[in-house]
Amino acid sequence: MSNPTTSDGDITATPAWQALLAHHTHLEGTRLRDLFASDPARGTELVVRVGDLYIDYSKHRVTRETIDLLADLARGAGVTERRDAMFAGRHINSTEDRAVQHTALRAPASPDVTVDGQDVTADVHEVLGRMGDFTDQVRSGEWKGFTGKAITDVVNIGIGGSDLGPAMVYRALRHYTQPGLRCHFVSNVDPADLVSVTAGLDPETTLFIVASKTFGTLETLTNATAAKRWLLDGLGAGDEAVARHFVAVSTNAERVAAFGIDTANMFGFWDWVGGRYSVDSAIGLSVMAAIGRGQFTEFLGGFHEVDEHFRTAPIEQNAPILLGLIGLWYSDFFGAQSRAVLPYSNDLARFPAYLQQLTMESNGKSVRIDGTTVTADTGEIFWGEPGTNGQHAFYQLLHQGTRLVPADFIGFAESTDDLPTADGAGSMQDLLMSNLFAQTKVLAFGKTADEIAAEGTDEAVVPHKVMPGNRPTTTILAPKLTPSVVGQLIALYEHQVFTEAAVWGINAFDQWGVELGKAQANQLLPVIADAKAPTVQEDSSTEAEIRWYRTQRGRAV
Repeated sequence: MSNPTTSDGDITATPAWQALLAHHTHLEGTRLRDLFASDPARGTELVVRVGDLYIDYSKHRVTRETIDLLADLARGAGVTERRDAMFAGRHINSTEDRAVQHTALRAPASPDVTVDGQDVTADVHEVLGRMGDFTDQVRSGEWKGFTGKAITDVVNIGIGGSDLGPAMVYRALRHYTQPGLRCHFVSNVDPADLVSVTAGLDPETTLFIVASKTFGTLETLTNATAAKRWLLDGLGAGDEAVARHFVAVSTNAERVAAFGIDTANMFGFWDWVGGRYSVDSAIGLSVMAAIGRGQFTEFLGGFHEVDEHFRTAPIEQNAPILLGLIGLWYSDFFGAQSRAVLPYSNDLARFPAYLQQLTMESNGKSVRIDGTTVTADTGEIFWGEPGTNGQHAFYQLLHQGTRLVPADFIGFAESTDDLPTADGAGSMQDLLMSNLFAQTKVLAFGKTADEIAAEGTDEAVVPHKVMPGNRPTTTILAPKLTPSVVGQLIALYEHQVFTEAAVWGINAFDQWGVELGKAQANQLLPVIADAKAPTVQEDSSTEAEIRWYRTQRGRAV
């Protein structure tokens, strides 16, 4: 689907892009203090609500004219047309000739969603029903291990989207999990990962979920095979025990059966679901085991609420489109290299890491859909830590450094845990949130040299204490971190990624950059592991590194 406004699909050559360039030149010297002084209502009007989310974008270096110009850019880039094509099941993942239908994973049972003539809604709900039946058995103790004991620990083995999503959501929703049933996550092929997770677990009461669409992912199958050895050695049993302690999230029945897993306990998903968009599919089986099918349904409902908002709201009131356009505004017009995501909730500690894959694997592209080179920077770099930890680590750079780092602050009115403050007179949640509000205020408005000098500060120290301000932030607030709110947050960022990709004219749903490294690793494994001396490598650096490694391992060089 080409850009409708230019013959070659170059968005930077469009009048809308050029208008934003001129507007940026005019706006560049304007400060947030000035914007609030000239438009006092922006604090209550540059706000958008979706579901439980209250999203304040007033502390961005934008005016109402900026929003209008960004909306014109989205229209010129065909963002809404591409969005509608996605929801209609068209093959917008052109390099793999696939539909993109992660939104169908959380759609209600009716109306039907069809992809290539197939009723995917029925397929999705059939799998969800089977997942619910299975996790009901695990949670009730009806599902027994090989020796007849109920399951107490579930270990998810996967990598990338098969790990980051479930691990993040499980931690975020720890207050909604069933007591006595713990979930663990193994992803890294470094054996320390599996060894540290299984330490202290009882093979008799441990269930493994092996998540691999093809059941051929090297890291996942290596870990699954090692876990199988750990299980059988611990039980003192043969392969007949595997089926009571292993289930699969996969579509490859032959390989699943060969591993020893009963294919009746294989939960599938589809090629129109990318791994980084799959936590609401069968990939979320460990999450459903932890929180139950009812709360998992609430989780899906949160996604769907934002999906419907994204599908129907006008651009100027469409939260993910607005936030995606604002992210692009900083990336391509201000030269910002990254965006910080700062959840003021310790339970969302893994949310920035989850977003790293979602955003950077999706939009880390240098060619457009038509195969031509992009003409603007693409792919925001996402990073972050929970507040207030980050305040004592990297906020110094955010406040007084030379780099512009837009930041998303996420906070909640009610904590899943609250305790009194040290004096017993207040709430630790209030203390936490006072920090969030203070940080966004100081980042926006700073403190001038005159204001600091007026406090009697030594003249030589004044420059060191100046807070420049004018640092942009989005504040995202919700009543409480619930299953629905977690789904809403994920969908909010998914559709931001979509918006940016549509403007840049890139495919957010492939990941060819990941594939070559995996192929090279497979080729190099025998080179570093074989007993005989290896063949000479094509470059001197890799050659020297491999010889060093083989020497350390006592192998011929």
